[in-house]
Amino acid sequence: MFATLASGIGRFGRVLMSDKLTMDWLREAVQVGEIDTVIAAQIDMQGRLMGKRFQAEFFIDSAFKETHSCNYLQATDMEMNTVEGYEATSWARGYGDYVMKPDLDTLRRIPWAEGTALVLCDVLDHHTHEDVPHSPRAVLKRQLARLEERGLRAMMATELEFFLYRESFEEAHDGGYRNLTPISPYNEDYHIFQTAKEENVMRAIRKGLQGAGVPVENTKGEADSGQEEVNVRYTDALTMADNHSIVKNAVKEIAWANGRAVTFLAKPSTTKAGSSSHIHQSLWTTGGEPLFFDAAAEHGMSSKMKSFLAGQLAHAPATTLFLAPYINSYKRFARGTFAPTKIVWSMDNRTAGYRVCGADSKAVRVECRIGGSDLNPYLAMAALLAAGIDGIDRELQLADEFRGDAYQGKGNEIPATLRAAIDEAEASAMLRDALGDAVLGHYLHAARFEQSEYDRVVTDWEIARGFERA
Repeated sequence: MFATLASGIGRFGRVLMSDKLTMDWLREAVQVGEIDTVIAAQIDMQGRLMGKRFQAEFFIDSAFKETHSCNYLQATDMEMNTVEGYEATSWARGYGDYVMKPDLDTLRRIPWAEGTALVLCDVLDHHTHEDVPHSPRAVLKRQLARLEERGLRAMMATELEFFLYRESFEEAHDGGYRNLTPISPYNEDYHIFQTAKEENVMRAIRKGLQGAGVPVENTKGEADSGQEEVNVRYTDALTMADNHSIVKNAVKEIAWANGRAVTFLAKPSTTKAGSSSHIHQSLWTTGGEPLFFDAAAEHGMSSKMKSFLAGQLAHAPATTLFLAPYINSYKRFARGTFAPTKIVWSMDNRTAGYRVCGADSKAVRVECRIGGSDLNPYLAMAALLAAGIDGIDRELQLADEFRGDAYQGKGNEIPATLRAAIDEAEASAMLRDALGDAVLGHYLHAARFEQSEYDRVVTDWEIARGFERA
């Protein structure tokens, strides 16, 4: 599967779907009454779809060129608070508009929403019509442009995990998100019988995504009760990030339509395994030749692959902020849970932070296992690529492979808290150079606000532990 390419390559090495939907298709679908609504959505800092539902006639008449949104959408926290202290926008600046420019290469039908199409938008400055540099799609596109300058393009895939519950989102909210019932009562990893019981939801997810132009490989039960995984086909990095965001939104909407709740929280329960988003990566030529494979080298790993991986290992403490962006993210890093704790690489070893898969074949690739299901795919991929580019540019030498149980072995620890990850990212000259001072500062500010809110709020744990006994 990893050697399969689509029919065309666009700017930034993007693979274009041979069956992509066009404006001509949309005009005809609107004319015959098949489509009446077009969602135009940008990606926010948390990786969510934010935008508008257009009457389809207006979209094809005008809004396909551009529309507008408040610029606070790229400067809020999870609760949509207008966080003070951003350089890009504020109350003092008046919270003006950004331009949302539809990327018509992302136009697709949304089968689970009646009469609806979706298009993703780039976020542009209202005055200059240049990309807003801290918008997630722009952050990733900058790294893809840097690869293109070197004659390279990135191929990636994310393995996205989540928990599925018997309750609806409304019931979960009304109950304070406590005492939720997982869809299955026991570990369902690869379990065909158990997953048959939840197939009404998971089949709808597979069919819906496939119909929306997201090529699904499979769904499966994961390593705890009620835990699921969805896998989509390996493709170029920008398409993969788009697909990842669409998958998350689709899973939530389809679960909601079936009266179920899901969560992409990295660690929703103290006693259960966390949910990951492993990121598989390789570099190819713009002509479609794999650059990580060298038949004459040990494990088939080319010198370019080794330097790329060495760069990711060298900068892993700094890039963790973009793989684990919240307080809860760090609760996932626990021994014996298949979540890594060490910055080491190993061959086909699920205890390591970086795992090499597909050895001795054209599919040889790096799997980063640090990221949780709560990551923003554009930011995570951009950070990993920036680290890999630095490794290639400096021809870094790869350390020896780790063998055995990485939980028990020696090696640098993954930052254990958001506060530690902030410090590592802030001190990183590589990130500052690759992302730009303003972009890195924007996301450092977001992370510091997340930490300060957690420090400020009294938690249920504190009350339960100390109410009577303190």
